[in-house]
Amino acid sequence: MSGAGQQRRIVGRYLLEARLGRGGMGTVWRAYDELLGRRVAVKELHLDAGAATHSTLREARAVARVHHPHIVCVHDVVEEDGVPYIVMELVEGGSLAQRLARHGPLAPREAARLGLALLSALRAAHALGVLHRDLKPANVLLEEATGRVVLTDFGIAQLAGSTTLTEAGMFVGSPEYTAPERMRGARAGPASDLWSLGVLLCAALTGQSPFHRDSLGGVLHAVVEEDVRPPAAAGPLLPVVRGLLRRDPDRRMGPAEAERLLRAYAGADDDTSAEHAPYAPYAPLPGGVLPYGAGGRLPTSYGSGRRPPYGHGHGRGYGHGQDVADAVPPGHGPADAVPAERRSRRARGRAPGRAPAPASARAAGRHPGSTAGRGPRGAPGRVPGRDARRFPG
Repeated sequence: MSGAGQQRRIVGRYLLEARLGRGGMGTVWRAYDELLGRRVAVKELHLDAGAATHSTLREARAVARVHHPHIVCVHDVVEEDGVPYIVMELVEGGSLAQRLARHGPLAPREAARLGLALLSALRAAHALGVLHRDLKPANVLLEEATGRVVLTDFGIAQLAGSTTLTEAGMFVGSPEYTAPERMRGARAGPASDLWSLGVLLCAALTGQSPFHRDSLGGVLHAVVEEDVRPPAAAGPLLPVVRGLLRRDPDRRMGPAEAERLLRAYAGADDDTSAEHAPYAPYAPLPGGVLPYGAGGRLPTSYGSGRRPPYGHGHGRGYGHGQDVADAVPPGHGPADAVPAERRSRRARGRAPGRAPAPASARAAGRHPGSTAGRGPRGAPGRVPGRDARRFPG
């Protein structure tokens, strides 16, 4: 039934009113919980022949333990006539797949924020030993009223069959989004979900998976053998996409690094968002000076002086392309905060006969001998860093 006709009730409580969708692993119904008086979604699972219902229900209940704002809430797990049903919150709104089909790809910053929500959901589930196994745009819901990103069908691929390929040779899951280690028959792990997230980000940015082919064999070959070429549309998200699409799960980018890179770009125009990125203590520069605006801390990934990732450092006092020494504002650090080799290069490039400017004059931005900004002759000179009008913070 696809309309309001031929309604049926299961376990004497849930009235199945209309079919919302049907896939290879189940049918989703719009339903009414007559006991609590609320609308719900009910997923009727399609089990492989010979699958044990009791183990299916056990795994479904394990999925129900995961509570997270970006994961669909599972209310109940029931069985009727040997068929298992999962009762979930009803999310009013379409899927990411529908959004891409109707309106085209997402902008990179929008895709980064989507990725952050999904990564947060995966980390919460993985902490409880729950894997998704079928992360794809059709399983990402976009709540119409709030814009909330909601990941659904957690663990359903495993519930419907414990292996990637069934005994009948039918594929369980979505090949275009499945990690290569699973294609080779290895068990799924958290890294497998991260691969799927990388593929999903590509699809969000271009409209389809980079492993889309005309046949299942073509997809399998692309995932396992062909060169992985992230789309040019990934733009600033290219580092995280490349990291998530490493074929070796042991070398694949981890969730903490992926979150840092996604947050750096998604929050590039929001100073507060960067406060949630992981930080490590940073040692003072010579003379006890701390980098301006860093509060004595620098992001873990470039605390050794490497350049920050694309978009990071906005509003932080150290911009894109700066190293640690360059981040110190004039007058806030001694001359030896600049590496010796750089000072020697500067000295070699200086005009013949021109003496180096005293550090105090360089800090104030004056040429030696200039009287700009000075008091009467003989008056005490300014101490760098104490004039709040010239040297903030």
